[in-house]
Amino acid sequence: MQEWLKMTAAALGRGIADGRIDAVALCQTYLDAIDAHPLRDRIYTVVTADRALAEAKAAASRAQSGHRLSPLDGVPISWKDLYDSANVATEAGSKLLTGRVPQEDAEVLATATALGLVCLGKVHMSELAFSGLGYNPSTATPPCVNDEEAVPGGSSSGSAASVAYGLAAASIGSDTGGSVRIPSAWNNLVGLKTTSGRVSLKGVVPLAAKFDTVGPLCRSVEDAALLLAALEGSKPADLGHSTLEGRHFAVLKTVAMDDLRDTPKAAFESAVDRLQSAGAHIDWIDVPAVAEAMPLSTCLYTVEALGFWRDTIEAKPDAMFAEIRDRFFLGKQFSGPDYVAAWNALEKTREAYAHAVAGYDAVLIPTAPILPPNLKRLNEDHDYYVTENLLALRNTRIGNLMGLCALSLPTGIDSCGLMMMCSPNQEAQLLRLGVAAEEALGRP
Repeated sequence: MQEWLKMTAAALGRGIADGRIDAVALCQTYLDAIDAHPLRDRIYTVVTADRALAEAKAAASRAQSGHRLSPLDGVPISWKDLYDSANVATEAGSKLLTGRVPQEDAEVLATATALGLVCLGKVHMSELAFSGLGYNPSTATPPCVNDEEAVPGGSSSGSAASVAYGLAAASIGSDTGGSVRIPSAWNNLVGLKTTSGRVSLKGVVPLAAKFDTVGPLCRSVEDAALLLAALEGSKPADLGHSTLEGRHFAVLKTVAMDDLRDTPKAAFESAVDRLQSAGAHIDWIDVPAVAEAMPLSTCLYTVEALGFWRDTIEAKPDAMFAEIRDRFFLGKQFSGPDYVAAWNALEKTREAYAHAVAGYDAVLIPTAPILPPNLKRLNEDHDYYVTENLLALRNTRIGNLMGLCALSLPTGIDSCGLMMMCSPNQEAQLLRLGVAAEEALGRP
């Protein structure tokens, strides 16, 4: 049964369907693994064992009668602690929300549950989702699977750790500026950033609602496709007959290739070579609009975030980790006209970007220009914290600013991801390309 803890969600679902895996035994195996893990409390905020076992028993009964609800019916997953879950604390990694207990599930949790997914519980995250590092001294900092002295990436830090350490078959995170893709890359996982507005945010604690997105962290592209369908209540994308042969990709040089550390640079170049060997055509291009868009993020993100959270933060400012609180307060330096002007400028850069990449199947960049930073140094060195936090999210933020869907894939080098970006609402195409790329890169 221990081998179940490293299987993909899709493979577990197939095992339940053909009778090789009992959903209750699977759920109990995960619950036992969580309880026995020495880092349990740095990963899970709460384990909903009673709910999980009840859902698993129902899934087992459906499997026996041949009435499964979805390919993942009976598969146990974790949820980032910003998804409301009925009668269970949802505190978004912040002491500001201590004791917050919603009365009903977030819409995506309810939809996934209706399709048979089993909720193991809630996992830690960066405070109010406003950091790409995963460092949270207010509650807990989950470990990075490749270096337990480093941060795991954020803000979906516990989501990544729960999957990477074999304590969930998959996890549902959120991505506003890279919060699914960074922890996925740093923990050798697949991470899908969905198009803004595609998946429901009802019952999700917000950061910047115009950029917030829902997405899975998992072990394969097939898992990502099945999880997206479970979150939407839709039909999974058809991943059959996917190939890189004759596909045209662009490597975005502008911004994304600046200041790469040696290991991520080498990993990305090796990954690009493997895609070319599999038949892909790859051009290296500049898109000046990306450089024009990047400075707009300070205004757009901080004004929207502060607009929602200002009263709550100002009522108890000392309850927050100072670095995160100060990021919110950056929004005070901008006016209403500044915010409107920034959005107008961003729309123009989005149009220019779309025109520049229109002839390509996808755009490629390194998921992160850096490796996971050291936790002790982050705690002791303010300048290091600021530099690494901004660099961590720099590349992923391109996809959010341009309004794209994006997929981070493991490259085979620890904590180094390859990111593929496609036009808005082209997740099916992105996932098909991802399956072919995954085969070329080699699954971890």
